[in-house]
Amino acid sequence: MRAAARTRTFSPRPSVRTPTAAPLSNRARAPYSTSAPSPNGSKFVYNVAASYIAKGRSYDPATHIFQFNPYNRVQPPRAGRGKASRPESGQDAFFVSRLGTAPGEVAFGVADGVGGWMDSGVDPADFSHAFCDYMAAAASTAETPATGGAAGQPPLTARQLMQKGYEAVCHDPSITAGGSTAVVGLLTAHGLLEVANLGDSGFVLLRLNGVHSASEPQTHAFNTPFQLSVVPPSMLLRAAAFGGARLMDQPRDAEVTRQRLRHGDVLVFASDGLWDNLFNQDVLRIVSGAMARAGAWTSSDDRGVQVAPDLRPYTGLGGDAAGGAGAPPTLQSVLATELVSAAKAASVNRKLDGPFAKEVKKYYPHEVWRGGKEDDICTIVVLVSEEEAPPKAKL
Repeated sequence: MRAAARTRTFSPRPSVRTPTAAPLSNRARAPYSTSAPSPNGSKFVYNVAASYIAKGRSYDPATHIFQFNPYNRVQPPRAGRGKASRPESGQDAFFVSRLGTAPGEVAFGVADGVGGWMDSGVDPADFSHAFCDYMAAAASTAETPATGGAAGQPPLTARQLMQKGYEAVCHDPSITAGGSTAVVGLLTAHGLLEVANLGDSGFVLLRLNGVHSASEPQTHAFNTPFQLSVVPPSMLLRAAAFGGARLMDQPRDAEVTRQRLRHGDVLVFASDGLWDNLFNQDVLRIVSGAMARAGAWTSSDDRGVQVAPDLRPYTGLGGDAAGGAGAPPTLQSVLATELVSAAKAASVNRKLDGPFAKEVKKYYPHEVWRGGKEDDICTIVVLVSEEEAPPKAKL
């Protein structure tokens, strides 16, 4: 069995920093059932965009953007796929895919390659990008929760999708070593969200100008996040002979949370490059500002914050699926790029302490540490829209 690799190590030198904990609130534990229709007969539509930038690279919101089109076919992973075909997200990777053949169902996730593998001459991006490729392929061919699986098989869950991706990476001859954290989400046509989170990537669910729910990072110790890994047998033998431990985290160790979504909700999934530099309230402030400017969220003294009844004027792709020249940006792409832009600016700010700096001071009170954390940043934003279902045609 291939075990997990040793985690990233902390050094008091400014070049190495650690993940921060995000507060957890209102986590739902309701049974995950996709068979119940929406109470008012409506359908849920998920408007998804991703933005990203590698550490040390200049960020361009016009090019470092991905707009999800559910009608695009997922290409199967190919062993040894060239690195030039990857998005410029460094060791971070992401995927967004249709979930099987059920209309409106979406699978998505973020994986953060463990940088400590570079000390062993391994590119951590190989693991994280292949991992996401395999999860996208598994999701697109899955028996969806809406059908309940074939021949009595259980429905695909977020943890099972993570398992499928991990097993595929372990059997990929081009991946000899490496590791990654992961946060994986499934969205059903009935407005249900399931998340499996392993490590220090994570998510927040924003609702009506508030943080409705947020994940907690999984860590073994300070700067030691849970992670999936492929460890060469030679490393395991050396560890057995000379001492030392290797983490053995598996998809079954991922924490699973479930939520029932509402019209106007905003989901933010991201690697620790965002969470180490922005507090949850920073994320809320950025999202609220963009939603208010667009008119998707409005507020009044007597009614509080309200969601626009129809979000389609803000979420339509306009032009082509990639947001071509001249096409107005979608609201979900504005949210994704503004979040990454803010995290990027905070990461190189040496005067304003972010979440990471506060964590360092918590565990190393005598350490002088200022500013943000420079890292790869990857964010997926989902804008939830509940639309009236079309009437069934009479036969």
